[in-house]
This record gives sequence, structure tokens and C-alpha cells, in this order.
Amino acid sequence: MPWSILILLTVVAMEICIGEKSCVIWSSVGSVIQRGRSFQVFCVFKYKCEVSMEDHPRTEQKPSKFNSTTFYFNVSNITMDKTYSCECQGSTLDSCGLDISTGYPPQKPHFISCTYKMNTTQSGDVVCTWDKGRDTILASNSVLWMTTSAGKNSTGPVSCSASATKGTEPLSASFTVPRSVQRISVWVQAENKLASVNSSVINYTLNDIAMPFPPVLGQPTCSSRMCIIKVEQSVRIEYLEIQYKPDQETWKTHQPNSVMQMMSPQSWSISSLEPFRLYHFRARSKFRTGLWSEWSVNTYSWTEEEAPAKELDVWFTQSESDFKSMRVYWKEANISISRGKIIEYGVSINPKLSPTKLSADVSNYSFSHCYDCEVTVWARNSKGSSPPAKIMTRRVTGNPPQDVHVTQSNNSVAISWRTPETAPFPTGYVLEWYPQGRRLEEVKWVRLGSSDNHALISDMRPFECYEGAVYDLHEDSSGSGTRFKAVAISVSAPASGPMFNDTVDGNKVKVTWELPRSQRGGCITMYKLYLENDSSIWKTYSKPAAQKTHIIRELPIGDYYLWMTASNAKGEGPRSRKAKLFIVHQETPLSSLLVCVVGAAILLVLLCLYQSSTVKQRFWELFQCIMLDVVPDPANSKWAKECSQEKGELNLQLQLSSSTETEEEQEPILVDVEELPRPSGYTSALKIIPSQLPHQTSLSHDTEPATLLYPLTSYIKSFSHDSDSSEQTHTSMDTSTTVDYISSHGPGDLDEEDEDEEREEEFVDMDFFPSQNIFMEFGGKLTLDAVKIDCSDFFQNLDI
Repeated sequence: MPWSILILLTVVAMEICIGEKSCVIWSSVGSVIQRGRSFQVFCVFKYKCEVSMEDHPRTEQKPSKFNSTTFYFNVSNITMDKTYSCECQGSTLDSCGLDISTGYPPQKPHFISCTYKMNTTQSGDVVCTWDKGRDTILASNSVLWMTTSAGKNSTGPVSCSASATKGTEPLSASFTVPRSVQRISVWVQAENKLASVNSSVINYTLNDIAMPFPPVLGQPTCSSRMCIIKVEQSVRIEYLEIQYKPDQETWKTHQPNSVMQMMSPQSWSISSLEPFRLYHFRARSKFRTGLWSEWSVNTYSWTEEEAPAKELDVWFTQSESDFKSMRVYWKEANISISRGKIIEYGVSINPKLSPTKLSADVSNYSFSHCYDCEVTVWARNSKGSSPPAKIMTRRVTGNPPQDVHVTQSNNSVAISWRTPETAPFPTGYVLEWYPQGRRLEEVKWVRLGSSDNHALISDMRPFECYEGAVYDLHEDSSGSGTRFKAVAISVSAPASGPMFNDTVDGNKVKVTWELPRSQRGGCITMYKLYLENDSSIWKTYSKPAAQKTHIIRELPIGDYYLWMTASNAKGEGPRSRKAKLFIVHQETPLSSLLVCVVGAAILLVLLCLYQSSTVKQRFWELFQCIMLDVVPDPANSKWAKECSQEKGELNLQLQLSSSTETEEEQEPILVDVEELPRPSGYTSALKIIPSQLPHQTSLSHDTEPATLLYPLTSYIKSFSHDSDSSEQTHTSMDTSTTVDYISSHGPGDLDEEDEDEEREEEFVDMDFFPSQNIFMEFGGKLTLDAVKIDCSDFFQNLDI
């Protein structure tokens, strides 16, 4: 056994004798150990007892026995801090323990860099930084050592402890050094409980590492194109560099030609700036030799406004469903064009609408449809208005761009086109696009040159369906367009089925549906309706993407289930909810039902009116007037029969009674009846041409009739051959007046008689109908006695 272990055991035995613990514990390499090493932990007990020896965190290792009172652990490749403990079970004395710390020795410091920061003309601070290497995990110290020399005299070394840092962050330390020192030598010492190590020695000439403190900048004073900035420096410098940049852009450098050993504050101007821009400024300085100072703290200021430089980018469109209105759009100009804060927009529609002012947060304006109107839009800031942007509300149909080809990818859409050879050369193109069905709300466009024939769109939302058009523009602002549809940069199958409503009406079912945009996954190509009966699909209906309603007709009585799906380029999506339909009866067509109801109402009204005797009489008279379309044969009249018997002389008289005539009636003389066109305001007019009448016929009455055979009524007026004026109509209430119904002159005298005089006609008031039934058949030939009727006063004096 080595003597060192024997001596150690002797010391432990003495401690046991004088202490109150039951044991003593120690390791063969101490309490701080480099990670990865192997060692032993011993535990010596005061007397023999039942021993307990453990490590924390626990392992499955069991202690080994060195002798009756000594036990130990063999520890291999330790990788963490651990605690070991020993205990004599059954003893009243305390147990003993040992904490083991693990880590790494420090690495050699490297990448030492020093600067001489001069804050006054008399002295400055030498600041050195270095890389300490990997983290030792253990507590470590780093010390900067330096020696100085001024000519042949040297001082030092002096030390300065580095400030503590976490992990592998660089360390730094500094010394105050007079301006008279010319050279310095520096090195770094790092140490912990495991080891101590020194870096290499680095030599510096202070003029080579001299650095002024950063300049101090005042608040800039700016016009629209220039800013003046004040710079202050605490030491005499030789060089100054000023940098500036607009917000969110890169730095630009302005370096004055001569600083003239500046110490007092001086002002410097920065020109060639843009109006209404927020500019940031910073500066740094340098001695004749040495290093540039660090950058100063940034300062900033706005340049003043100017009137907008260019016209707005303007476009117009109208709804695909509402053609009564239009909408003009404009893009918000970037700051280089607006040159200030826009406070309002102006719109005028010539020749319809006077200028209208709109707030600065508006980017479109709606107006009533105006074909071939000039729309003018301008913007205004505090310094003035932009040049007017003009566009004509005209679309032409001839020679639009052809062969519009769309190429889709996961991130963008490429669109190309060709201009017809016969079309006028355009001044440019406009490509517009928008989400399907949201043209007015989300239209976007880009203007392209006349030589462009393709464009790349990269700001489309994924899984959204777009459509748009390519327009060619000409000098008069007119243009024609070619549309494209169903464009999506990313496509996935629909996430759900359409949401639908069903309305059952008899044996018909009306279905309306909609699929939210977020669930479409791209451009829908088709909708499907599934109708199930008795647990099997009874019928399917495929509908195009543009359709949102469908009517299922003539369903048999029964119970059904209805659901829907949507499809796009990736396939058919999941089905929607199931709706149960009940068809309980077959509905009578609405038109037939309405006809029945209206017919029944009319019949009921007629039946009610028919209860009045006056209405009943007028109804029969109207019916008789309607039946007059059949012209009676004049040969059947009594007058014609008497005329044929008396050979030239006929007495026409009224019968005094209803007794049957005794004498035998002769064969009637027939006459031709011609119907003339009805003049306006007359019910009917008859021109009666006798064909077999004697040349002279006289009408007379021998006696005054005491009674009438028929009730009183009005006769139809007999018109002359050469006049059908309504002024020739006469109605007499004298019942004893004879009736000149058919001319008594022969055929040869008719025309002469008409030229010399007007025939006077007399009418006798009689009841319209005889006492026969209105529905009797008119058998044989009708007689003129029964049809000389005037219906012109039919609706007069109707009193119900």
C-alpha cells in the first residue's frame, strides 16, 4: 500500500476520534474535477457498522470494501456535478458527504484587439477585447496585463480584471493612458481551480490605434430638397464622414472635402434630398492617423412637402350584375410621387358631374352609368394638386388581345397574350384581376408598356379563385379586353360540402346553396346534389360552378335524403349535412287552381246578378244582339209576301191583336243583304238591296191600331245608300208611325232617289223580345219583323 494512502488513513482516523461524525469522506483528486476524468471516492467509518454509501444523482453502483472500516466508489468519465454520502446505520452520529464540482480548465485567450479612445487631448482609454474560448463551467478569472513605454522609459506591468460575461461572449478591460505614451504591450491571463494560462503578448503603437470619440449631432433643419446639420467634436480631428438615408432604405455617404482640424461646432448641408421624406443622419470622425470613431447616435428630420409630381394611376370598372353604375379606382401614390401628405382627392365626370372632393382615405368613387364620359381624378397636398389623370368610360369590342395564356404555379401566375396584326398599335396594356365575384371590392390592376406581352402576378392569395382581363389601350383611352377565369396559385380539395337550404312545395324541392370562400380550396368546377331513397342513391344532379339554385320536380310521394358536394381541380370534397325531405301529396298545378278559383268567383257573381229581373232582361237582349251576326233573309218578311201579292202596292200596318191571320201567305220575295263596314260608334249597319221588288211600292195605313202585337221597343235604323252618318238616326216614341224599312222604289231609281233626298226613318218603341223563350231555335228562315232591332241604347238607363 502506498505511503500516501497510509498517511491519509491515519489523518482520517484522528478526525474520527475528535469529531462527532460517524465517518470521513474524500476523493482521490479533490472536490473540483475536470469533466471526463476517472477517480475514487473513499468513506472511512469510526467503527464497524452496517455501512450505507450513495451517490446523487443515483446510479446502480455498489460500494467496494477496502478494509473493515473503509469503503469506496470507482467513478469513471464524470460528466456532471455529483454529491456522495456515507452513513453508519444504527449510529446516533451524523452522516458525512462530499460535493464534486466539474468543469474545464480555461483556454488560451486569443483574438486580442485594442483601441486608444481619446476623449481629451491629454489622455485616453486603451480598451482591449479578446475571445476567452469555450465556457469552463467553473468560476474563472481573466486579467489584462499591460506595460507602457514613452521613449526609452517603460512602466508596468499593470493588471485589470475583465468584467464577467455569460457563455462565450468576448471579454474586455481598459486602462487610462497619457497622450505621451507611444507604445504598449498587452497580454491576458485566464485561470480557474483547474488551471491557469496566458495569451501571447501583443505590441501596439498608440498612433496606429488612436480613435476619437463619436461626434455629437444637432437636430437637422430641412427644406424640401436640403438639410443642414450641426456637428460637434470634443477633440481636434482631420476627417468627418456623414451618412443619411430615407426611412427603410440604405445609407448614403456625404464626406466634406476639408474639416480644417474642427473642434468647435460646425454646420454641414446635405443636398439632393427628396421632398416629404423622413431622413436619418449619423456621423463619425478620424485623426490624421489611426482608426475611425464609432458612429454617433442617429438623428432624424422630415423634409418639406412639394406639390405631387405625377398623375394618379386610375382605372374604372362596373359590376357584372349591376350595369346602372360604374366605379373609378385610383392607387395611392408612393411618397416619391405624392411629395407630401395627401389631404383630399378630386373627381369629375364630364359632362355629367361637377368636381367632387373626397377624403384622403378613399380610393374609389361610384357614379351612374355613363358611356363615353371623361373621368378626371387628382390628388392634393398642402403645396398643391397633382396633374389630372384622365380615363374614358368606353369599352370597344374590336381586336382585343388574343391567345391569352395563363400559367399557374404555387407562388405566382404568368399571363401572356398577343395583339392581332390588324389591330391598331396600342399605347399600352392594363392587366386586371380580382377574387371571383368581388370585382368591385378587390379589383387590382397593373399598367404595362405597348411592347409588353406578358406579366407576372405574385400577390394572389393561395386557395383563392381569381379571374380578370387583359385590355389594350389607345390614344383616345378606348380599349378592348379579353377575359380569363378560374385562376388559383394553390389548390386543395374543398374542405367541406356546400351549406344549402331546401324548400318543399308539393312534389317540388327548391335547393339553394353557398360554399364559403375559405372552404373552396381554389376554383370550384362543379356542384353535385345527391337524392337518396330507401338507403340508396336515387338520383344525382350535376350543376356548374356558377349555379347556386336548383329545383327538383315531380318527386313521387315518399321520404328522401338530400346532400351535396363540391369539386375543384383536386377532386370532390366531403359531403355536406344530410337533409330529410317529406313528399306527402301531389300538388295541383298552380295555374289550373287559379283558373278554377277565378271561374268559380265569376260564376258566383253572375248567379247573384241573375236574381235581378232587370239584369236578366238586359242579359237576354245582349245575347240577342250577339246572335245578329246571322243576317236574316228579307224574303221571309210579311212585307215581301204582301208585295208579291199586290203587284206594286203594299199596305204595311200593325196588327191589332195576336189572332192568327186567316188569309194564306204567299211565297215570299227574297232580297239580297250586304253587310257594310261598321263605322266608329255604331253597333251595326245593314245595306239591303231588293232583288225582286216592283218598281213602285207605297206604304199606308187605313186605320189607327188600337193594340200592338208585340211589346214596345226600338227598331234598327235603316241607312240610305249614300250616307251612313250617325246624324241620320231618328228614334220616335210615337207608336202610330209607319216604318219605311225597305225602299219602295225600283232598282233603277235607287241611285237617283239617294242623290235628291234623304230618306227619313221612323222607329216604334217596342219591347226587344217577343214572349218566346230566348233559347228557342230559329227554324226555317227568319222574318224581318223579328229582327229590326237597335242595340245602341242597350246599356243606357241600366239600373240594377
